[in-house]
Amino acid sequence: MTQIHSFADAWLPPAPPRADLSVTPLGVHVGAEIAGLDLAVPLDDAARDTIAAALARYGVVFFRGQNLTPEQHISLAERFGRIDVNRFFKAVDGYPEIAEVRKEAHQAANIGGQWHTDHSYDAEPAKGSILYARAVPRVGGDTLFASMYAAYDALSDGLKATLSSLRAVHSSRHVFGAASRSLATSDLKGRILNPEAATQDAVHPVVITHPDSGRKALYVNPNFTLRIEGWTETESAPLLGYLYEHARRPEFAYRFQWRVGSIAFWDNRATWHLALNDYHGERRLMHRITIAGEALH
Repeated sequence: MTQIHSFADAWLPPAPPRADLSVTPLGVHVGAEIAGLDLAVPLDDAARDTIAAALARYGVVFFRGQNLTPEQHISLAERFGRIDVNRFFKAVDGYPEIAEVRKEAHQAANIGGQWHTDHSYDAEPAKGSILYARAVPRVGGDTLFASMYAAYDALSDGLKATLSSLRAVHSSRHVFGAASRSLATSDLKGRILNPEAATQDAVHPVVITHPDSGRKALYVNPNFTLRIEGWTETESAPLLGYLYEHARRPEFAYRFQWRVGSIAFWDNRATWHLALNDYHGERRLMHRITIAGEALH
């Protein structure tokens, strides 16, 4: 088994150009908190570059105590790329760029309750997602993030060689489409919309080279990946199942506890995430903006 490396051994980005900002690692393999920024104020280039470098290295960065209007949330996202308007989530009134991730006290099902990476079903998958906490339960409602850099690094050299030539098929149809079992049997109706728009199928390498860090990352996920290209779903299941069990190992992950005003900005090319559904009887409301990406190689 290949040795699992810590951040100290990992790829290092250029030194942060804003020395007044602190970037504090939170997990061994994923997650860092950035302090010293009021994100309601437009980012200068140095602050933007500091965030981008930390994001490429740590996979997800967190900010506390923010107070953003929808316009400021949009302005922040636009500093990192074009906004990808979500097809399936209910939007914030008057702001189609911002998707609601909502669970009311009387509802049982939550959004994002399985390990996944956003928009892997698109030919050009999402680069990043910026999630802003508007209302959180008194206890629970945390989000888990897992490093797909670390998951790849920990594979044997033999399996890495096998995966290097494989591509996988991803789709939105079975999750958001009219035939989705979860939508038919849960109270997600009204929060997940436009099943007729769930027509996306895409093929990506099982292992990608991250376009910013240059590191290898595992790029399959239990929610949207259907099978290995050229294989049946039955043939694909043992290999994909092994990769999923491997990638969700606790040592690759970090658990983030939300507070009102917290922001998580994650890189969909380098991480998985999972929203825990352990706060029944309480309300949780998040605002999410997705940033468009590029074809993966």
